[in-house]
Amino acid sequence: MSQVREHATAYKSKLDPVTFEVLKNAFVNLVDQMSEQILRTCYSFVIYNRDFSSAICDAKGNTIMQGTQDISVHVGTLHLTAKAVIEDFGDDIHPGDVFLVNDPYRGGTHFCDVRIVRPVFHDGELIAFMQSNGHWADLGGSVPGSFDVQSQDHYGEGMRIPPVRVWSRGVFLADVANLLAANMRLPQERLGDLRSQAEATLVGERQLLQLIKKYGRETVLTAFDEVQDYVERLAKSKIAQLPNGTWETTDYLDMDPQQGDGLIPIKVKMTIDEDTITYDLNGSHDYIGCFLNAGFGSSFSAVVAGTKTFFPEIPLNSGFYRVLTVELPENSVVNAPWPVAVSGFCSGAYEKIMNAIFELWSHIMPERALACSFNLEYLLIGGWDKRQGADSYFMWYDWMAGGHGGRHEKDGANALSPVFGVGLSIQPCEGQERLSPVLTTHHQIITDSGGPGRFRGGCGVEKGGMMTGIDRTVMSYCCDRSRSVTWGIFGGQSSNPHGAWLNPGEEGERFLGTIFSNVKIKTGDTFTRPSAGGGGLGDPLERDPEQVKEDVIDGYVSLERAKRDYGVVIREIDRELDLYEIDESATEAERAYIRAHRKEWLALGLNEVQALYDSGQADKLDLLRRYHVILDYATGMILPKSTAQYRDMIAKRTLPYWS
Repeated sequence: MSQVREHATAYKSKLDPVTFEVLKNAFVNLVDQMSEQILRTCYSFVIYNRDFSSAICDAKGNTIMQGTQDISVHVGTLHLTAKAVIEDFGDDIHPGDVFLVNDPYRGGTHFCDVRIVRPVFHDGELIAFMQSNGHWADLGGSVPGSFDVQSQDHYGEGMRIPPVRVWSRGVFLADVANLLAANMRLPQERLGDLRSQAEATLVGERQLLQLIKKYGRETVLTAFDEVQDYVERLAKSKIAQLPNGTWETTDYLDMDPQQGDGLIPIKVKMTIDEDTITYDLNGSHDYIGCFLNAGFGSSFSAVVAGTKTFFPEIPLNSGFYRVLTVELPENSVVNAPWPVAVSGFCSGAYEKIMNAIFELWSHIMPERALACSFNLEYLLIGGWDKRQGADSYFMWYDWMAGGHGGRHEKDGANALSPVFGVGLSIQPCEGQERLSPVLTTHHQIITDSGGPGRFRGGCGVEKGGMMTGIDRTVMSYCCDRSRSVTWGIFGGQSSNPHGAWLNPGEEGERFLGTIFSNVKIKTGDTFTRPSAGGGGLGDPLERDPEQVKEDVIDGYVSLERAKRDYGVVIREIDRELDLYEIDESATEAERAYIRAHRKEWLALGLNEVQALYDSGQADKLDLLRRYHVILDYATGMILPKSTAQYRDMIAKRTLPYWS
């Protein structure tokens, strides 16, 4: 199955430049006002922290404009869900109608991303659609939060809602809305978000009609076409300046839980031909036995978002899609069919596609190079709040900041939202504690989490919590990169693995991994999980020792790893005064030692590496950065198949850049 680019006819503007520019920016402002409405009226704390997006689409469903803070995962899919409404209802669309859809097999992302679609009429003619997408914290299903790693089909993941009318000619269909909400946890919160998003689309409708009143319908509809043509022309002009050619790479999911050891490849081949781009993902693995698969819409969105990252100056609408041809093999992890589980696509195939595309464009546009960034993760806790005076159901739904990859001439950003959606806010602990019986015990940057490189990857974060007063409560986790760890480019090294721990440091502590669901927890239980840092860019032995010293002062790098990862020997003089000194002769000797042996370490036998780890002569970061092996953190044993794949990746991505 493929997304085939549309070719615009020869361009001839019907608008003067001033009117065009005013309307182009007015469309952005219109969408931003929709977003402001959601932010001020939503019920869900998840949506309040900006897990939402809005768009204006033309009468055919094509995206006219995104806003300034819409998150990337929604970007390439909103036009698909508008088209699904048109396909299902055809001429049976009327003023005052409002539709709801969340179907990931019809161009959506996952069930929790619920789209509200409002047709806009002028003088009885359909002229546009306003669309609001919000992440609802629960859509039913077998576990709170609707993320069940054990589900192999969508029936355990929550309600699949094809396009359905929830307002008919201005009349709210309460029976339809109540039927949907009754199958979700916290139904009143769900109904509140529904009304908030519907009101946001009404704000967009009013703003559009005001523009028509001021400029005339013909002028505004002409601007609809011309802003898409403008984006297409601008994108093609940028691409035409680049060399023709084909580039390819592979990223991985950690595993298929049904198969055990072995990374799951996602292959991306990109071809530039004059002023168009083709992405071919053939060769990617078949869909797997858990929810980390992606449907067509979300994979297409990943391609769009990954490409757009390297062209920040280009506005985003359907004109951008015209320069892309995307081949997504059917029945694969990047194009899973109904009813295969896809709710975890966001932590699975989606960001792997994005990061693979980052690597490809880093070779073509090295001035904008970006190494691999940390993986999006969701920790979900649901049950009964039994704190004093409370006896109600709660949903604690959390995501973390983490490190972005090292960049051209710059270190990666520390503690930033994931590339999945950089517009996401990091949820404030105070708000979470007020709403749920989960106390945050710590939330801090992780020393040594940034992937070593000439330009260091950004640092990840560790966040821990304690349950304070709960009953009948379970925990689920949606993540990846405990085995397919965040990687570096151009000689850069990997960061740290993801994974959640229950009752860490106590008797009976458990490493739960990166994907689990329905784990029972009780009052007093504690948990913690790290986010990874970004991968490094460039050879770590070429990093300026003074920069390494500054990293030590800032707490980003420890003295021990400054020596082991960067070959920089630093003496601590006075920690309280941040006084440290570089031992230049020892540094020169240490760097010479690492250069002489690091290729040997890459080939060291797994039994020998296991013995070094078991005896304490090598720690977890040594395994990743020095010996390049993958560990099962639950058992402490090296995984041979995953290690072979990881070492092969290092040999291609890192080794050629080591002097």
